[in-house]
Amino acid sequence: MGDTLRAIPPADRYAQAQLDRLLESEGLRRDGNLDYSCGVFDEDDELVATGSCFGSTLRCLAVSGRRRGEGLLNQVVSHLAEVQAARGNTRLFLYTKWKNARFFSDLGFYEIARVDGTMVFMENRRGGFRRYCDGLAGGGAPGGRTAAVVMNANPFTLGHRFLLERAAGENDTVHLFLLSEEAGPIPFAVRRKLVLEGMAGLDNVILHESGPYLISSATFPSYFLRDGEEAIRAQAALDVAVFAQIAARLGVSRRYVGEEPTSRVTALYNETLLQKLPGLGVECRVVPRLEVNGRVVSASTVRQAIHDGDLDAVRDLLPHSTYRYFAGPESEAVRGAIQKTDDVVHY
Repeated sequence: MGDTLRAIPPADRYAQAQLDRLLESEGLRRDGNLDYSCGVFDEDDELVATGSCFGSTLRCLAVSGRRRGEGLLNQVVSHLAEVQAARGNTRLFLYTKWKNARFFSDLGFYEIARVDGTMVFMENRRGGFRRYCDGLAGGGAPGGRTAAVVMNANPFTLGHRFLLERAAGENDTVHLFLLSEEAGPIPFAVRRKLVLEGMAGLDNVILHESGPYLISSATFPSYFLRDGEEAIRAQAALDVAVFAQIAARLGVSRRYVGEEPTSRVTALYNETLLQKLPGLGVECRVVPRLEVNGRVVSASTVRQAIHDGDLDAVRDLLPHSTYRYFAGPESEAVRGAIQKTDDVVHY
């Protein structure tokens, strides 16, 4: 009787405890967001290798020190790839300790970005990130100043418009990266429509989809899911490393962010940007939040009002196009989804 590879369900407390011990022995901590785990067990039913998934990412991969060099990591990754394929995910991502990146290179993963001494972000498509960057149309004019803004716009408010107006007024070209992952009750297609309508007249702003590379569940799961401060800072640093490559490709010399008085995760992210971007040749400008009639404009406030069925309470925080959409019959399904969401405030 040899090794056996099998799933580790949440209810299997003994195997789950072994998983935690194996990760700890390899200097890793269990990711708080996992939706599938598996492991290789030896003939004594001891866990000697493990790996997990969340969304399109592979996580918590570890092999016992006494069993390295036996191809166990390959078995685990191959199994997880089959699980992902059955879910319809063929484009896979992982981040790992920088010293382990070479092992995953041997398994068909390619480096996207790294935070030296900490982690490496990888994907299973050769040149995938390069092709994404190549597809970003509309570089800045020669000699002009080029800036960038990244936003969720969930939904687009006068605060988002204010931030874009500031960036557009101070630069020749502004690249707006809109988070394109489906991770909330307002679909990307709706958010994109409202952004395009809301930024009318800002002719030097170019809209891009963020894809899986900027603030996605692959690079920055803490943006969407509750996590500890250490994880938020590490993922923010990784996201900055990805953004720095995009900025270099587009000639971006400034990034604009909105001041964040309420969201813990966004405040930590902004803090990371302020610390790291200048060393990468990008100035980070924090724009104070817009206030209307004594209220700070916030998308969370708008979602809460929609959730409570009181859109008119936030009418003064919205461009006419956003208000018109949510007040009309076209948004019935989206309003219903928001009203069924327990917590609509971004933490």
